[in-house]
Amino acid sequence: MLSFMRALAIVEGISYLLLFGFSMPLKYWANIREPNIYIGYVHGGLFIAFIILAFVFCRQQGWGMKRNLKFFLASLLPYGTFYMDKKYLAPLVSEKK
Repeated sequence: MLSFMRALAIVEGISYLLLFGFSMPLKYWANIREPNIYIGYVHGGLFIAFIILAFVFCRQQGWGMKRNLKFFLASLLPYGTFYMDKKYLAPLVSEKK
């Protein structure tokens, strides 16, 4: 589950950056709406999956609601999921080895 959580955090973060850095400028500056629709749907699904999996993962690890809230807030910020991966998830990989 750890590797899936890490992969989802990275993919969700990339979709967030694509949404803000690629499709939204196309939508508002070039009036091309289609990429924003599809990237928005993908990002929305990944966001919901990340939130649900973060809740389940935090419960599985025995972490409290404070850390669960950190995962939620990180999902709202650009680069937030990358930070959470580096700070909380990557050290768990080292512990398991």
